[in-house]
Amino acid sequence: MLGLILALAGACVGSFANVLAWRLPREESVVWPGSHCPKCGQAVRWHDNVPVLGWVWLRGRCRDCHQGISSRYPFVEFFSALLWLSALWGHGLLAASDHVGLALLNVLAGIVLISVLLPLVLIDIDHLWLPEPLCRIGVLLGLAFTGALYLVIPAPEASSLLLNHLLAASAGLLALEGLSALAERMLGQPALGLGDAKLAAVAGAWLGLGGVLVAMAIAVFSGAFFGTIGRLSGRLGPRQPFPFGPFIALGIWLTWLGGSEWWGQQWFSLFAGL
Repeated sequence: MLGLILALAGACVGSFANVLAWRLPREESVVWPGSHCPKCGQAVRWHDNVPVLGWVWLRGRCRDCHQGISSRYPFVEFFSALLWLSALWGHGLLAASDHVGLALLNVLAGIVLISVLLPLVLIDIDHLWLPEPLCRIGVLLGLAFTGALYLVIPAPEASSLLLNHLLAASAGLLALEGLSALAERMLGQPALGLGDAKLAAVAGAWLGLGGVLVAMAIAVFSGAFFGTIGRLSGRLGPRQPFPFGPFIALGIWLTWLGGSEWWGQQWFSLFAGL
């Protein structure tokens, strides 16, 4: 039953992530007007707005103007449902202690984290832009959930973790801003956007010092792999930029799911075997 509730709620949040990804770059309100066809402007009926199923019922076309509706909408909704379900197996806050009371807080934190990351990824893919307000909200929420550990574990441990996450958020921001400035000086053009630095701060706020290192390592390796394949296949030009935010988000979520200690062991085993 919990899994079903999470899947349904996740699909609905995925639908809202689609709205954010469309409206925020256009500086439109995300609340008003309600969902409407971007081509004819007609409001979407409530029964056509059901995540995934609404698109299937309409056969991917607007009920009024019969123009096609991108399959990205139901894909994001379905993918969001899966991500919310995966939060049940996350080790993010559970790495702090084996206290039983952490379980519910950990699941709640996980679904909040993925709900922040998803619209950021969609916007970066579309516009090579990571909105600062969303990143700022992500940092504050990460620190808030870390601070909530005061409710379930001893105060000294919670204080230590909160300080760790505060330092990690600052370190992630400053490290990527420094790398961006260095790369721009060496290459003559920006290699990383400042939005990437802000997303690294989000990683630090949620994962702590050890976690942000693991997340950024995953991001660098996966981004380098994607970039290499893209350039070898001719889909990316020699200096054509591509969004790095999705790879940072991937690193954040994989680190949240497995825990920084588990990932650290995998990295050690990998490099020890080389």
